[in-house]
Amino acid sequence: MTSFIPRAVFPAQLSLPRSYFLGHHAAGLSKMKTMLSSIDLIIECRDYRVPLTSRNPLFEQSLAGRERLVIYTKRDLGSKDRPSDRRREDIVRAWHAPHPTLFTDHKSKKDIKTVLNFAKDHAASRYSLLGSRILVVGMPNVGKSSLLNALRMAGVHKAKAAHTGAQPGVTRKIASGVKIVEKDEEKGTEGVYLVDTPGVFVPFVPDAEAMMKLALVGSVKDTIIAPVTLCDYLLFHINKQQGGETWYKEYCEPTNDVVEFLEGVSQKTGRLGKGGVPDLDASALWIIQRWRQGHLGTFVLDEVEEDGLEKKMREEVGKQAKDAQRARGKARQVEAT
Repeated sequence: MTSFIPRAVFPAQLSLPRSYFLGHHAAGLSKMKTMLSSIDLIIECRDYRVPLTSRNPLFEQSLAGRERLVIYTKRDLGSKDRPSDRRREDIVRAWHAPHPTLFTDHKSKKDIKTVLNFAKDHAASRYSLLGSRILVVGMPNVGKSSLLNALRMAGVHKAKAAHTGAQPGVTRKIASGVKIVEKDEEKGTEGVYLVDTPGVFVPFVPDAEAMMKLALVGSVKDTIIAPVTLCDYLLFHINKQQGGETWYKEYCEPTNDVVEFLEGVSQKTGRLGKGGVPDLDASALWIIQRWRQGHLGTFVLDEVEEDGLEKKMREEVGKQAKDAQRARGKARQVEAT
């Protein structure tokens, strides 16, 4: 029996959409800018599984110069606390220096306590008559509301204040501050309040692969990219992991063929259409959800290298230059008419 050889590259997907920047994203970002004078700290949430791709340059531009804590959410879905995971986290911390960086699972009491203690210490280092106000920002569906709810429960023992969901866009407006730390007269602090915000997508994604990564982690709605295409990209990544081909052995033999894989899933799970025909779309969506829940391996989609952030920023600068050149060209065309 020949050994299985996974695909080395994923086929180019030139026709995929490259944007998911919606009206409430722009409105939310505009509102955030007007609030900065009353904000003591910004928590930027990024998805642990896409540490580079979930970076939004709009936040860098709009919130620059503010004190910031970077939190990588959903660590439980991308890490098994292996030496390779810890090395990756060391690299990511270095990217953000001197800003502090934390890696969290909102279901971990230890992780939430670490964030809570950071908020308390930050509040104690400055006096505010109205209490410390923290603005939480990030891409859609990155886990901002789940983090807020966990901090509220741990800090003031109250039920969740923010709605959460499997699809992006649950939070569409900036909420009023939610208390996560009570007033402490001994320390002279007036409490800590967290302000939840709608997720803000990047105006334009530089390449199709980045769009597929963001779709896989749930930053765009599942209707934006064909489920079978997205599942094929997931299968590509699963097969790249050590022993990944064994994670779906209950459905089929190791394969690079997404149709063969999904037909096996359809038969095994009963996701069939009329006449017993496999429902590939339904099976693909189910598999994607299984991975998002951590049932088909825990791994990171981005390649994390020491100079990875620098490369990403150079790409963004190049993209901005091209956009500016394109805009000047259009302006000249208008002037000529």
